[in-house]
Order: sequence, then structure tokens, then C-alpha cells
Amino acid sequence: MAATDSRLGRAVRDALGEDSALAQALPGFRPRPAQQRLAVAVADAFERREVLLAEAGTGTGKTYAYLVPALLSGMKTIVSTGTRALQDQLYLRDLPRVRDALGIGLKTALLKGRANYLCRYRMEQARGEPRFTSREQISQFQRVVAWSGRTRSGDMAELELLAEDSPLLPLVTSTADNCLGTECPFWSECFVVQARQRAQAADLVVVNHHLLLADLALKQEGFGEILPGAQAFIVDEAHQLPELAAQFFGEGLGARPLVELARDAVSECKEVPGALAAVQEPARALEAATRALRAAMDNLPLRGTAWRALGEVDIEPAFHALVQSLTALGDVVAPLRQAAPGFDACHVRAQDQLGRLQRWLGEERKAGAESTFDSTPSAPTNDSLKVDSDPAFHGPAVPDTVSVHWYELTPRGFRLQRTPLDVAAPLRAHREASNAAWVFTSATLAVAGRFDHVAQRLGVEHARELLEPSPFDWDRQALCYLPKGLPEPASRDFGMALLESLRPVLEASGGRAFLLFASHRALREAAEALQGGPWPLFVQGSEPRHVLLQRFRESGNGVLLGTASFREGVDVAGDALSVVVIDKLPFAAPDDPVFEARLDAIRRAGGNPFRDEQLPQAVIALKQGAGRLIRTETDRGVLVLCDPRLLGKTYGRTFLESLPPLPITREVKDVQAFFADN
Repeated sequence: MAATDSRLGRAVRDALGEDSALAQALPGFRPRPAQQRLAVAVADAFERREVLLAEAGTGTGKTYAYLVPALLSGMKTIVSTGTRALQDQLYLRDLPRVRDALGIGLKTALLKGRANYLCRYRMEQARGEPRFTSREQISQFQRVVAWSGRTRSGDMAELELLAEDSPLLPLVTSTADNCLGTECPFWSECFVVQARQRAQAADLVVVNHHLLLADLALKQEGFGEILPGAQAFIVDEAHQLPELAAQFFGEGLGARPLVELARDAVSECKEVPGALAAVQEPARALEAATRALRAAMDNLPLRGTAWRALGEVDIEPAFHALVQSLTALGDVVAPLRQAAPGFDACHVRAQDQLGRLQRWLGEERKAGAESTFDSTPSAPTNDSLKVDSDPAFHGPAVPDTVSVHWYELTPRGFRLQRTPLDVAAPLRAHREASNAAWVFTSATLAVAGRFDHVAQRLGVEHARELLEPSPFDWDRQALCYLPKGLPEPASRDFGMALLESLRPVLEASGGRAFLLFASHRALREAAEALQGGPWPLFVQGSEPRHVLLQRFRESGNGVLLGTASFREGVDVAGDALSVVVIDKLPFAAPDDPVFEARLDAIRRAGGNPFRDEQLPQAVIALKQGAGRLIRTETDRGVLVLCDPRLLGKTYGRTFLESLPPLPITREVKDVQAFFADN
């Protein structure tokens, strides 16, 4: 893509040059041609209000390349990152460095979703509640109360000892469902309101994809706008956006919100004399119906379609009972709505969750719960799917979207979900309505050097494109090893054969390895086989992720075992990580009902599901895993790809062409020589 010589383009090129303010202010900064080209492309997209698709390999300096034009442009900019951890890193570390070096006094703000902020009302409601299941929870709650008196932001991330999945968090934070809004007695001191006010006043706002998409989904539904209107959007880790968008343009109902509704209704009774006598029994019935539905689904696969669940005769009565209990609780709290704002919120939540449940069951909203099962919908032609044209997913400029209805079970809960199969139309509609510049960037956007797949998923029809590979010396820094003699991945002997081929690699590297597995079963088998070996073993799930990664870094010679969720976010520079092993090509799991429905829709439209969806998705996933190996210009390491299909199938070439230009070998002696030269 040829860059223009725009005013902003010249300014950002100068700002990232050899004698720039950044070079003088930041130790270790040096000019990078790839970084300058990316920054100029971002600047051009800003000035032209265009869409830019940019793949920037590790080592390009991508973050500075988009922050510099964002700050110098003077345009109101939203920067969206993949996770809350990346959001904090960007806002607390990278952004202040660049802003201070440039000497620009623009206002910046960090904005997270409401579930990240303390809710004073819910904290007060939780005082004295019999919901705490251990002394540890009581102690943690007391620490939250003490912290609430001194925090300025209310960001729960300040409480480092509180785990991200702590059962305490839902008791002291709010959701869109249970927030009382302006009726809340703590509205004037609400941390969420304060954070949004700061975002409204800021020139640059850092959010994460969940919040960005929640805002788009809310605008689509007509409820308002969380994020301030912006002139430019930068979406980092943009490869994650289509899958996340499918969640936010869909609709879900889970066991936990149902139980929380029941318990919140009881909690509100302490403010209204006589209310407990009316509310307690319907609330208990809702909790019992929720547990009974989970028990009725116990013999189902962990994930499946609505038709699979509703086809079981023993489950339909449980759904019926849940509909009835939601209706009953809503009826009971309706007369109490004027007595306390919390009851009004509970009534709205009961109606909302009843509507979600009925829509998931395939019924139109009806006045009485008893009519929900009057008619049994006829089975679709493809009995593995429940797919419909869903009117809930359209807005003023968004066409109807086909969705799939599916469920997922956890050990004690369930999730009922409606997911659109294609989010291109709503994403395109909102992007065009914004009249803003949009920059989509990531280290893994292209497949074999082309952006066709991600452009289609994002609904991008016309965009400027830029492909900047990692600027590393691949011939010197890395080696790709394809072991000989491994059986087909579906073979029963594959796991043990893989471990046997890895032992000489691990001996040559002295551990210092990250092994990525396609399944939890393969991970467990590898953990058992490697237990008691000469290297410290760190296994996903054995302790919190951040603790596991820190211990692996500090070990110096550890072996880390992970699955798909570890393909991203494992950032270990230096000698601690010198080998990355990927056992199988990361094709999506065949038991994913949304993916299955998407493939079927492509097939019905005359496309090729493997070429158009399965292959490009797997290529991007492989690039993510391989990207864990070389993080800096001084790293050295070996990428071990164990799937024989890379050389035995014609599509294997697409995977290899999408990776950096690593030298390839099939000889373990070359691996041994590589580490001997270290």
C-alpha cells in the first residue's frame, strides 16, 4: 500500500525518527522502518476517514505506531484491546510514555465494563447476607469494604488478591440487568458513572473489545450509548473481534443470573415490611427450578443445539417449570415496584429473562407461561441445528441475521445462547454509521499474505491494507522442526509417539519449552508422561494463569503445558522460553454448535466450508501459537510442528506460507546443533 505524504503522515514519521522526542525520552528506542510505515498508514486512514487492515508482526512496535498518530491527530479516538490485562498495560504503561515524550497534554481515560467497578449499593445489600460460603469469603468481603473507603476509581483490579472468577465479585459489582440507574441511592458516587464521565471528556479512551461490542449491541437495540462518539477507532488484536461480536449481537441466559435474581429479590425485602412473606417462596421456587433444569440436562453432551436439548422428553417439563417460576416471581414483585427501586429492577429482570428463555425455546413472547408449550415446533431439515431468521438482531440499518440456538453445561450451571452466524452486516452497519476512521490491526490477520478472510468476517468491503512481517533475523534466531515418522493425528498412538520425538528436543534445549495441545485429554496424558522428569513442569489449570506463567518464567528451565486458551497472552521473552511445540493443526472443535452451523450455512450458500472457514481460522490460530516463540531481537528458539498433515496434505502449504520465513528441518540433529551454538 503506497502511503501518502499527508501533514499527519509527515508528523508521525518525524516523531518516530532517529532524532525525535521519542528517541530522546525513551531508553532503548530506535527507529524502525516497519513501525514508521505502519504509523503513516494509520495517519492516512485517520485523515481520509478510511478503513485500514494492518498485520504487524511481533517486533514491529505496533502499539507506538498507532498511539503516535492518535495523539498527534487531535481526533477523538477510541483504542480497543483484546483483554482487560492488555487494556491496563496500554493505559498505565505505553500511553503515558508516548504522551509524555511527545509533550502532548491530551486528556486520556480508561473505561471498562460495569462489572469491573465496585457497586456501593450491592456491597451494602451484601452486608450480613448468608451468601458467603467460607471464612475466606467473609474475610475478602471485609477487605473490599475497607478498600471501598479509599479507592478513587472503584476498579476491582486494584484488589490484586481477588481472583477474576471469585464468587464474591457478582455480590459487589453490578450488571446491566441489576443496576438501579438514577433510582440508586448511591447514584451520585457511582464509579461506573464517574468512569463514563471521564471517558466523555477525554480525547483518547482505552477500552476492551467486550465494552466496544457491548456498546454497539446496545446501540443496535436502541438503549443508548456507553462510549462517547469518536472520530477514529483503533482495534488492536482485531482477529478476536468477529467471534466476540457473535456473542454480543446474540442473546444469552444462564443459571447464575437466574439464581442472582431470586436472591436479590429476597435481599430487597429487608427494606419493605411484609414483603418477605410474599417473595420468599417464589424466589426459592426459581432457584429450585434452575437447579432442576441443570439436573435434567445432566445426560446431555456438554455443548449442543436447542433441538438436542428439547428432543429429550425428560427435559421439557424442567423448561416448563422454569418458565412458570420466572413468571410467578415477576407477578409477585410487580405490586412492590413502588415500594423500593430494587423491586422495580427485579421485575424488569424477571420479564427480560423470561423473554430470553421463550425466544431461545423458539416461541414468540406470550402473555401467560402456560401457553409456552402449547405448540411443538417442527424439526428443521438438518436435525443437528436450530437455525432461524431472527428479528431480534436487526436495527435501523442492519438486515435480519440467521442465528443458532445452543446450550453449554458447566459443572453446576448452564448457558442458553442465541448466536448470529454472520456478524459482518451489523459490524459494517455500525462502522459506516460512525463516519469515523477504523484501524484493525494484529500480529495475525492475514492468511498466506491475504486479508480476504478477516475482511469478510468484519464486513469490510473496501480497505487499505498493510502487511509488515516481524523484522527478526529468522535464519539466525529460529528453526522450524517437523519430526519424522509421526502417525496421523487421529491415531491412538499419536500422543506417545509425539512425546518420544520431543524428548531429544527438550534434552537439547534443557527444558525451557511451551507445549500447546489441541485437547485437554492430550494435555493430561503429556503431564502424566513428563511428571518426575528433569525439568519443572507447569500445567494449565493447576493454579491461576498469571501465577503459573510467573513461576514458569522464574524457573529458567521449565516445561509449560497448555491448550488453545494459551495460544495468546503467553509473553515470555528471553531464555526461559526457547521451544514452542504445537501437537496438531488447530482446526476448530467439531462439537462447537455455532461453528457447525456456520459451516452448514456456507455449504448451503454454495461455498466451500473447509476453504472458506475451517482452513483460514486454523491458520490464524497456528500463527498465534507460533508467535509465542520469538518476542525480541535477542530471542532464539525452535518451533516444533508435529502434525504430519503439514507435508502430507496439499493445504499444509497454506499453513507454512503463513508463518514467518523460518528455516525448516526434519532432522533432530539440526535442533541439537542449533542449541549447541547458543
